[in-house]
Amino acid sequence: MRVLILGIDGYIGWALALRLLAKGHEVAGIDNLSTRRFSEEVGSDSAFPLPSPKDRVNAVKKKLDASLDFIVGDAKDKKLLEDTISKFKPDVVVHFAEQRSAPFSMRDYNHAWYTLENNLKSTLSLLYAVSEIDPSIHILKMGTMGEYGTPNFDIPESAFVRAVINGKEDIIPTPKWGGSYYHWSKIFDTYLIMFKGMLSSLTVTDIMQGPVYGTKTEEIIDEELRTRFDFDETWGTVINRYCVEALLGLPITPYGKGKQTRGFISLEDSVEALRLLIENPPKQGEYRVVNQFAEIFNVYELAQIVKNAAVELGLKTEIRSVENPRIEKEEHYYNPEIKILPSLGFRPRKDVRGEVKIMIKDLIPYKERLERFKHVIMPKTRWR
Repeated sequence: MRVLILGIDGYIGWALALRLLAKGHEVAGIDNLSTRRFSEEVGSDSAFPLPSPKDRVNAVKKKLDASLDFIVGDAKDKKLLEDTISKFKPDVVVHFAEQRSAPFSMRDYNHAWYTLENNLKSTLSLLYAVSEIDPSIHILKMGTMGEYGTPNFDIPESAFVRAVINGKEDIIPTPKWGGSYYHWSKIFDTYLIMFKGMLSSLTVTDIMQGPVYGTKTEEIIDEELRTRFDFDETWGTVINRYCVEALLGLPITPYGKGKQTRGFISLEDSVEALRLLIENPPKQGEYRVVNQFAEIFNVYELAQIVKNAAVELGLKTEIRSVENPRIEKEEHYYNPEIKILPSLGFRPRKDVRGEVKIMIKDLIPYKERLERFKHVIMPKTRWR
């Protein structure tokens, strides 16, 4: 298959590109390199030094004996999307080209507006480009389990639910409630996709993925093929952040009571799930929602798991809860459904307890580099 990845320079985007190339697919990608710039803006950087786009392409050719077209450009540019889609003729377009940080979106008005404008415009540009060039192209869009919030009902794996309104049954979109401007941008994305998909009979997989953790996948065999790894309060997901705290001898810091519960998935399992969804598209014209996670934990449980792994590796650390900078439920019901990926043969290969040891070991050679950025780990961005 021919796969175009928007956001190919990112944590998951690069790892997915490697997986697809290793499986014999043709891959092209677009990225404006914004995560590199925004990481510098908050005083941080990837734990692993990242090669330039040119060096990444050369590494793919040398290590995987594959070719990759890496276009430095902006997915908001509808003309660029049209030209690339017309030339490359993808079977699938994977949309990761969005500002992905909740804290970044909550810094101030400008960051909130950038998040909304960037994410919605890139999504709408893609929807129109595909509908006008070839509506049969499968759009694989990365959403987030955070679109649902933490409702007091089981989270279904469906676009619509049945509801009784004024004594009569009706079909409504699955209720959603964002916890940041980033999450609201994803919710608005979903509604744009549903509406434009209906108007133009588009084929879409909308992935509601939980937080991702991990340093590598099967294809990341050396430094030249590394994907980025963020660990600061703005860009780092909770497990990645905990592992760096443990390595540096800092306290592992759950926010608030630590009972915030989410569905998590390793980087390896994430790219494998994405591959399955790419190779098994929905019916033509169908809008498919997929909940994508492997294990459910609260953030204090994760802190304990990381602490135990660190101790086994001879590191000294402790768990120290800090004031929660976010406005969120700290104790809540959480029961999301997952059926589609198991029906396609997805079986998680990694689990948190085993993977965090690998992560910490992978990070040890970069301890001196990480020491330079330890001041950006503790939360500074306040929701209020």
